[in-house]
Amino acid sequence: MTKVLPTSIDSSAEPVIHAALAARERAHAPFSKFRVGAALEDDMGRIFTGCNIENATYGLTMCAERVAVFKALSEGSSKIRRVVVVADTEVLTPPCGACRQILWEFCGQAELILANLAGKQEKLSLKEIFPRPFDASFL
Repeated sequence: MTKVLPTSIDSSAEPVIHAALAARERAHAPFSKFRVGAALEDDMGRIFTGCNIENATYGLTMCAERVAVFKALSEGSSKIRRVVVVADTEVLTPPCGACRQILWEFCGQAELILANLAGKQEKLSLKEIFPRPFDASFL
């Protein structure tokens, strides 16, 4: 059952936060039981969601953030303005290193909102959590 968060730190983010909560409910995490939902909003207001999907080998597991980014790209979105990540943890859960790299390359300076099921939220920039990224400028 999806919990309803209290009013968010940015009311325009509420639909994206609720989309991430709903995506989390669809997570396939039979091994870790760590369910994560993500939602992205593009510059046209479209929302793309993702949930983590585990595999018995763990190495083939896909994080919620990457699922959402790949869905957005495959649907023709090219400018992401907001990323929301929701997990059921007391300390807000940031994207893992691999997701930070993908988010940086495809979402750039997008706003990042971390949230949990208790209603705690934090707004950051991707640059704050990934201060020295590797990108195409090095190639």
